[in-house]
Amino acid sequence: MSTPLADILATRIAATGPIPFDEFMRMCLYDPGHGYFATGSLRSAASGDFLTSPEVSPWFGRILARFVAANRHPRAHRTTVVEVGAGSGSLLGPLLAELGDTVDAHAVEVSPAARSSLGTVAGLTVHHRFDDVPLTSGGVVIANELLDNLPAALAVRSGTGWEERHVGVVDGVLAPVGAHPRPEVVTWADRFSGPVADGGIVEVQLEAGGWVTTTLRRIGNGTVVVFDYGGTAEELAPRRGEGTIRTYHGHHLGPDPLAEPGATDITMDVNFSAVVAAAERAYADVDLLTQAEFLERWGLGEVIARLVDEERALAVDGDPMERLRTRAEHTDAGTLLHPRGLGDFRVVVAQVGKRRRAG
Repeated sequence: MSTPLADILATRIAATGPIPFDEFMRMCLYDPGHGYFATGSLRSAASGDFLTSPEVSPWFGRILARFVAANRHPRAHRTTVVEVGAGSGSLLGPLLAELGDTVDAHAVEVSPAARSSLGTVAGLTVHHRFDDVPLTSGGVVIANELLDNLPAALAVRSGTGWEERHVGVVDGVLAPVGAHPRPEVVTWADRFSGPVADGGIVEVQLEAGGWVTTTLRRIGNGTVVVFDYGGTAEELAPRRGEGTIRTYHGHHLGPDPLAEPGATDITMDVNFSAVVAAAERAYADVDLLTQAEFLERWGLGEVIARLVDEERALAVDGDPMERLRTRAEHTDAGTLLHPRGLGDFRVVVAQVGKRRRAG
């Protein structure tokens, strides 16, 4: 299916030549007039293309509230909390319900539809750009499924070196074409790719690492918490044959990323070896956990056990509808811990200027 952005890209490529994949991805997702996140309806919703952990259960935001409270500076009366890529507000809504007026809460979103949804969350200030957020010492910045959508270059193993994959036009349609690699792409791929066979594909996530380093340096004394799917360089090695770039549409895997630019999500597995290194460049203390480990450490297991006990009590002598509601609540919360699903997501807790409280 041709899209308006496909025509714009084809015209540009015809005039100036093939473009790096990270530039293609940036336009597909964030172009103000045609980008997937910059236009259209709310993406992270049952009626959209995907759901993230906060949409699955409000206990995700409630457990994050415990983490924020525990990491508050002991002499601070209020804590700044920022979620970047905040979507519908399904994380910050429950978090604010737990913490009340003890936090100054900010959400950053490029999507007009998401900003409209966020505007309904009481006590929340909504921004279009992260640079507009007034960060204070001791704050907490949360990024849930943000890094997988930051533009990445593509490197292809060629013998002992690398070729970069750009986007060109072949026989009238957008198509991958080889190109001489940029030095920064080679440096990153050499350091973080892990073992890659000839022809294997690596997503070079320079922008994700840059975001982590810059954010930690900007907060000065505070915490960045990253949730996303992916793994270490070694864990990603088996996926290098075809690479991990993919699209989502209607809660299912979508078409090739070049097929419908601007109409689908484009995402990839996050390389957490590179994320940890980026945090360490900012002199942060870093913990790398699974999502299940993080949520269990902050009490979700106990919450689920309590809800299960409540359901059993209601089964003996209680309102049947309340029993069903309680069952749904603990089932959804348990989904956050599933070892072959959301529980296997990775969490990076990076803290600068204060004692670590990862869990």
